[in-house]
Amino acid sequence: MASEKPSVLIIGGLGYIGRFLAKHIHENSLASELRLVDKVLPQLAWLAPEFEAACSGSNFMQADASKEQALARIFDRTDGKQWDYVFNCGGETRYSQEDEVYKVRSLGLSLAVGKEAAKRKVKCFVELSTGMVYKPNSSPSKEGDKTKPWSKIAVYKAQAEEELAKMEGLNLVIVRLPHVYGPYASQWVATALSLARVYQALDEEMKWLWTKDLRTNTAHIEDVTRALWAVAAWYDAGKPNWDAKSMGDGAPIFNVVDKGVTTQGMVAGIIGEVFGIKWGFQGQLLSNFARLNMDSLVDDVNDDVLGPWADLLADAGITRPGPLTPFMEKELLKDTDLSMDGSRLETVVGFSYQKPVISKELVEEVIESYKKMKWWP
Repeated sequence: MASEKPSVLIIGGLGYIGRFLAKHIHENSLASELRLVDKVLPQLAWLAPEFEAACSGSNFMQADASKEQALARIFDRTDGKQWDYVFNCGGETRYSQEDEVYKVRSLGLSLAVGKEAAKRKVKCFVELSTGMVYKPNSSPSKEGDKTKPWSKIAVYKAQAEEELAKMEGLNLVIVRLPHVYGPYASQWVATALSLARVYQALDEEMKWLWTKDLRTNTAHIEDVTRALWAVAAWYDAGKPNWDAKSMGDGAPIFNVVDKGVTTQGMVAGIIGEVFGIKWGFQGQLLSNFARLNMDSLVDDVNDDVLGPWADLLADAGITRPGPLTPFMEKELLKDTDLSMDGSRLETVVGFSYQKPVISKELVEEVIESYKKMKWWP
């Protein structure tokens, strides 16, 4: 019966993960009602045509969920019932912002919507977090391992996790993510691809900092959205296979990470092949120098690549390159392993990855999506 489908509210519904989650729910008719809330209007969100139906006006509400006065409008439904699943895909995703920005847009947002979800007894509240909350370790981090956040985003995500877990009556699941990539991706993979395009144009070798073994774990966006839905449905079904003794009696936490144990060397190799460019690593001496002079080094590289990138765009007649830029963020250039173990999701929820390893084909698919949107020079 159609009426048995859960009703779904997505906070940050036009963000990268939110829009793919909305599309997954819409295309598979998983929800009885779907509402996306975002500060940004769909017309300004660089939406590809395939998201138009899922993110259409009838499903969309413009509101700032971090503001308390907006919460009633966001959570109230016309039939007077409460939402079954709430996914918090919102929050500040840009790096190197002021602390205040993360405090309001990430931590403040999580606590505001969490509190409202608890008050209204929402069946499942899924909070998106990051694998950067883990203390970097040579072995992949499991959900119960020590945390020691190493990016500003992670600092405030860790605080949000902690505060939400203490909320009385909140049916909480926490999902920690690695680098998420796929069609239309911005940030991590987009930066690397844009840089490679510049080095290809300059006919220069692309040199990476640190070593080829540095772990940069990944998950494909389509697997991420399937996992988010699987986790909510699992929680709603009474958390089968959950063992509070061994897994902790707090909110369930799941790492969503593919099985590829992605490293910098793997990514560099794939990108080198796709663009037909030489690549290598800076070696110990220069990496040590970089560690001490990160600010000036990153500024130099950004100065070197932004001009040629602008020329490439101009030559291709591209005036709106979407979210793409080769600009490098210092925070992302740390000599720190993003290394996660995703086995709990498979054993407890019974989830299986359809794209278990980042590959040349999947990276080429990302570039094709940029071309389709006329972002790519």
